[in-house]
Amino acid sequence: MDVLHMDRNDYYGGDSTSLNLNQLWKRFKGEGTPPAQIGASRDYNVDMIPKFMMANGTLVRVLIHTGVTKYLSFKAVDGSYVFNKGKIHKVPSTDMEALKSPLMGLFEKRRAGKFFLFVQDYKENDPSTHKGYDLNKMTTKELISKYGLDDNTIDFIGHAVALHKEDNYLTEPAIDTLYAESVGRFQGGSPYIYPLYGLGELPQGFARLSAVYGGTYMLNKPECKIEFNDEGKVCGVTSEGETAKCKKVVCDPSYIPDKFIAFVSAQAESENPAAELKPGIDLLGPVDELFIDTYDRFEPTNDPSSDNCFISTSYDATTHFESTVMDVLSIYTKITGKTVDLSVDLSAASAAEDDL
Repeated sequence: MDVLHMDRNDYYGGDSTSLNLNQLWKRFKGEGTPPAQIGASRDYNVDMIPKFMMANGTLVRVLIHTGVTKYLSFKAVDGSYVFNKGKIHKVPSTDMEALKSPLMGLFEKRRAGKFFLFVQDYKENDPSTHKGYDLNKMTTKELISKYGLDDNTIDFIGHAVALHKEDNYLTEPAIDTLYAESVGRFQGGSPYIYPLYGLGELPQGFARLSAVYGGTYMLNKPECKIEFNDEGKVCGVTSEGETAKCKKVVCDPSYIPDKFIAFVSAQAESENPAAELKPGIDLLGPVDELFIDTYDRFEPTNDPSSDNCFISTSYDATTHFESTVMDVLSIYTKITGKTVDLSVDLSAASAAEDDL
């Protein structure tokens, strides 16, 4: 299969790119130049859709499976934090941190500490660590009830620690321990890692790998128009009067120095998203420049088997890439009819670990 990648932008990554200061200014201000006191443009890599990578997550496995790790360097993120009762607190990742956390009362700390210790010590292939629990059948709610945790702690563990968007996880098997496995993956205080020069490094890495196997990447191709034949199937993409013929198209929905960069994001619930963000923005203190953007989320409704258009789902409000990479793997399976085997030994990422 030959791959031609066309992008209307003059940079990699589309909506999830990383912009330098000049690019950021042009995108949001339209004209003029950034104030000199903000610093040099090249010193900035600002993610348009900020996300972290779970250190033991699916995306890391994909990077190792494909060999893209040889083009990237990563850093461990120092910590994960939650805002509670007017203060910012570190999310505990071990039993000892749970005992020190001001987020829980004394007796609740002890109960939570025992729960965290069980999760830390649990090994799926070692029944001696199971305490008689079959976590492939026992639900999360049933497991948590064994430790007598109150509702606030359950919400905290489920959403701030385990990063679930909804409460469905409570009725599902409790075997998933992605957060705990990710915390122990690298030397850091959180389960996250991050590309050294921003998220824009990820699509660049895949582009370089594609080029090794004969793929072609064309940036700054405006007004890409997807062409269809009489049968309603995609047959090409036209840009600047030239048409590249193809059998399949993969696209996102838009086709069909002492300064800190902070992001405040949420899923809009009203007609005034900026007002919804105000409590988070107020926590930042004095702000030199503020950029506000909103975008719609889309999910494909077409049938790829009839039109050969494979459309990705828009980025969601999660802080990590698990849902995004699962969407990519789903598209791959629909195109090829094959499933990517990601049952790799993560110790093979020794090259990536050396960069941490």
